[in-house]
Amino acid sequence: MAVTVSADKLALQRLYHWESSTPQRVVFTQPIGSGVVQDFTWEQALDQTRRMAAHLKSLGFEPGSRIAILAKNTAHWIMTDWAIWMAGYVSVPLYPTLAAHTVRQILEHSGAELLFIGKLDVWEEMQAGVPAELPCITLPLAPPTDYPAWDSIIATTEAMQDSPLRDGAELCTLIYTSGTTGMPKGVMHSFENFAWSVNIGLKRINLDSSGRMLSYLPLAHVAERVLVEHGLLATGMHVFFAESLDTFASDMQRARPTVFFSVPRLWVKFQQGVHSKMPAAKLNRLLKIPIVRGIVRKKVLAGLGLDECAFAAGGAAPMPTALLDWYGTLGLEIIEVYGMSENCGVSHATLPGQPFPGTVGPPYEGVAHRIAPDSGEIEMKSEGLMLGYYQAPEQTADTFTHDGWLRTGDKGVIDERDNLRIIGRVKDLFKTGKGKYVAPGPIENKLGTHPAIEACCVTGANLGQPLGLLMLAPEAMASAGSEAGRNALGETLAAHLQAVNAQLDPHERLDCVVIAAEAWTVDNDILTPTMKIKRNKLEELFEDDYERWVGAKQKVIWL
Repeated sequence: MAVTVSADKLALQRLYHWESSTPQRVVFTQPIGSGVVQDFTWEQALDQTRRMAAHLKSLGFEPGSRIAILAKNTAHWIMTDWAIWMAGYVSVPLYPTLAAHTVRQILEHSGAELLFIGKLDVWEEMQAGVPAELPCITLPLAPPTDYPAWDSIIATTEAMQDSPLRDGAELCTLIYTSGTTGMPKGVMHSFENFAWSVNIGLKRINLDSSGRMLSYLPLAHVAERVLVEHGLLATGMHVFFAESLDTFASDMQRARPTVFFSVPRLWVKFQQGVHSKMPAAKLNRLLKIPIVRGIVRKKVLAGLGLDECAFAAGGAAPMPTALLDWYGTLGLEIIEVYGMSENCGVSHATLPGQPFPGTVGPPYEGVAHRIAPDSGEIEMKSEGLMLGYYQAPEQTADTFTHDGWLRTGDKGVIDERDNLRIIGRVKDLFKTGKGKYVAPGPIENKLGTHPAIEACCVTGANLGQPLGLLMLAPEAMASAGSEAGRNALGETLAAHLQAVNAQLDPHERLDCVVIAAEAWTVDNDILTPTMKIKRNKLEELFEDDYERWVGAKQKVIWL
């Protein structure tokens, strides 16, 4: 599909616009440790970018060569991406939490000519995945290595004087999918794809040059790439970076973002943090008192660093309705968004002030959607669709219909108001031993409303009834450390299970819930880097026990 976007909307053109029009405006605020931050103006950021672009150009790689980035989010991550584009190359970001074998898979599959290594928590575990012959450069805040360093290179390299442009149809980047199963696929996006997608998205988001965002979700993911990096280029806003999980609260206070996007899991953690300081019952009572309601709302949102947030959004997984309602009582409306790497993250979103309970709202302008009549799969088309999967023509062909629509892999329905309701993943549907199909997603949404549950997975193919696997929040696990605490929590979970089952059809009702003894993490390969659960991994771990659990007397089983 030809992309209709003017050249002045493309990334490099926007970069040079801000460099020339607002050179002294601060664009980045980067923590460098112990509460100290470093600000970068557009002029300073572009000076470093131009020097690194000149260095990359001097290495003599063929135009379009792939250059990889393995780092947590920092100002220099984005400067690196800009330098790669200016030098005529294609960036290949890697998640900063990948296992060594996946690092090697992506570097080899992409044909990366060079790797930038930045801020990382587990470099010693990832290092084995970097081929010994691959040239590397370290960014500021990177772990100690013997590789050439960014600061040394830019100190001895003259800045690129010209301002090279890239054709909009050129390949900009490879975004390797986080992959709930199998080898990640390299999604190819052009400069036009990004420009079209971010400008369509900004028609619904209140973001301009006065905006502030905190960058903390991986820049290797499409959502952060579009909203933060390309949103920055489109608007000239101020981007703050998070230092660590331990400092996240203070990072939020420093940024006080006007636009904030997060995954449901973090929105739940925020809620749990509020309740740890003020019990839910007390907060609810105060919010019902007109004279103090406004004061309480402002105090709670200020404590979260969200008191100036004009646009809040959640995505990557379904947002429980009860969670949306809770934030609504605080005066913070959370927009639910739906997208994927293959459509540049721009597909559907609910609209402010127009509640669409249980849906992800209508499609964005320029997005068409339909439901496949045979499978119920959601199909969509837009000018933000990927060019294809890198070096995978068969997988690319399988992902598109014969008439060019993207097969999303999600199952859904479109209501009379053109709102999309997602039922679950097409491949997640499973059949019980009674021959009935179960869609786990909606059940998980109901199950996950209990405050003690941080994540859950409904499974049970070929069983008489499905079951729920639960990971408890750390506070809940701590309270279950004593026999009395475990018994009390078990009683509330059993009551919650009963309440959830009362809302389900007979074949969907959960026989029991099973509480994991260990947290599900990226490190133990149960979560993707974007915090999606790998169902196949959980089934590998627990499926031998399903028959023993289902039909047991206990409805809450502790591992």
